[in-house]
Amino acid sequence: MAYDKGLHDLGDGCLAYLQPDGSWGWSNAGLIVGDGCSLLVDTLFDLRLTREMLDAMAPSTRVAPIATVVNTHANGDHCYGNQLLMGAEIVASSATAEEMAEVPPAMLAAMNGASGPVGDLFRHFFGAFEFEGIDLTLPTRTFEQRLDLDVGGRVVELIEVGPAHTRGDTLVHVPDAGTVFTGDILFVGGTPIVWAGPLANWVAACDLLLGMDVEQVVPGHGPITDKAGVAAVRDYLAFVDAAAAARFAAGVDAWEAARDIAREVGAREEFRGWGEFGRITVNVDTAYRTLDATHVSPDVVEQFRRMAELEGFVS
Repeated sequence: MAYDKGLHDLGDGCLAYLQPDGSWGWSNAGLIVGDGCSLLVDTLFDLRLTREMLDAMAPSTRVAPIATVVNTHANGDHCYGNQLLMGAEIVASSATAEEMAEVPPAMLAAMNGASGPVGDLFRHFFGAFEFEGIDLTLPTRTFEQRLDLDVGGRVVELIEVGPAHTRGDTLVHVPDAGTVFTGDILFVGGTPIVWAGPLANWVAACDLLLGMDVEQVVPGHGPITDKAGVAAVRDYLAFVDAAAAARFAAGVDAWEAARDIAREVGAREEFRGWGEFGRITVNVDTAYRTLDATHVSPDVVEQFRRMAELEGFVS
C-alpha cells in the first residue's frame, strides 16, 4: 500500500489515516466502522490537521458516526485534536489519562513561541503545528490492562502494554479484520523513542504483537506494515538495551554511551536510514534510568538539544 497522505481503506471496515513523512508530530490514526457507529483511533497534533482528517472520514462517518475515540497514549500528536470529538466517549488507559494532563498544548505553544535558542530548537521539531486555541480534552473513560469495546456489533480489544514509549501505551486490536493499530509502539522508517521504558517492556509488547493473529499493522508513525515491521523495532530495542547495559556496567556516561551506540546503530544495515536517529540519546538515558534508580535524566530542553546535536542541527 502506498505511503501517501490521507485515508486508506484496509478492508473489513478498517481505515488508516496516514501523515508522511512520519517524523516528529506527523502521526497516523485509524477508523473502525461498525453497524451504525464507529471508533476513532487517535486524533492529531492540532485542530487544523484533525479537521482535515475528520473531513476525509466523512463518507464513512455519516452513516456510522464516531461514538468512541481511543487515545493510544499521551503524546499530543495522538490526542490534541480530542476537543473536536466532544460528543464521543474518549477512552484511554488510566496511566495515559494521568500523563496527558502533564503536557498541555499551551506548554508546546510557549516553547514554539519562545525567543532565542530554545524557541529555535522547538520550532525545528514542531514549528509546522499550531498549538494555540487547543483545549486539552481528557478521556471520559479509563481502564487498566484490557478492555473490550462493542463497536456496532464488532469487538475491538484494547490492550495496555505500557509503560514503554510512554507510561500507558495501548494497542487497538480488531480480531475480525486481522488488523491492529499500535500507536507509538511501532515506528516504521523512523527511530522509536523510549520516553518511559523500560526497554524490556517495549520488547515484550513487540513479542505480543508478533504472537497475534494479525496481517495488517498500522503504526503510530510511518507506512502500514506487517509483522516484519514489528520484528525490526523489536530488534532495535533489544540491541540498544543490551548495548546500553554493557556501557553502564563499564561506567560509561549515558551521553557518551549514546553517541557511541549511535555509531554502532548506523553501521548496522537493518537500522540504516531510519529517520530521527538522534532519539538514541533518550533511549540510552532511559536504559540507564532503568538500571539505576538514582540516575537523573536531563530536562526536556536538554534532551531535545542532544537529539538535535547528534543529528547535526545544533552544535
